[in-house]
Amino acid sequence: QQRVANDLTLLIDTANAPIFGIDKDGRVNEWNRKAAQIVGYTKEEVMGKDLVKTYITSEFQDSVRSVLVSALAGTQTDNYEFPLYTKDGERVEVLLNATTRKDATGKIVGVVGVGQDITEMKTAQAEQRRVADDLTLLIDTANAPIFGIDGNFLVNEWNRKAAEITGFSRAEVM
Repeated sequence: QQRVANDLTLLIDTANAPIFGIDKDGRVNEWNRKAAQIVGYTKEEVMGKDLVKTYITSEFQDSVRSVLVSALAGTQTDNYEFPLYTKDGERVEVLLNATTRKDATGKIVGVVGVGQDITEMKTAQAEQRRVADDLTLLIDTANAPIFGIDGNFLVNEWNRKAAEITGFSRAEVM
């Protein structure tokens, strides 16, 4: 029994995902190496502190608290996104799964959160949106008629210059 507990503790601590735990009062009682690495707070710094009040920005405290309270009531939440700020003040985007933690008798004793740092992915998505918006603006404002058709030869692009030259509005040709 003790060996299994030790193995699980080692697994949690060395996992390649940030993992934290809170007790029924919302105080941190688990904080693995990856959580410490991503956020910058050591396990010693966070243990016993109120997770939401201490480490979640005020604008997200209510929603994060709601996810954790649901998990404390037995309802887990998957894929909840929220920003977390590091010790140095950097913003980290986290995708969280919050699961009810029970003791050997089945009594709810807290919550385990397993996260994923999705900061780079969110940054890449924002850049892709920016590039797409720039291209859309470039096509629409070009000083040449630009139009496109799909596989069925239906118009799917019609810029301002095409509308100006032909007299047909975008809405008419789409």
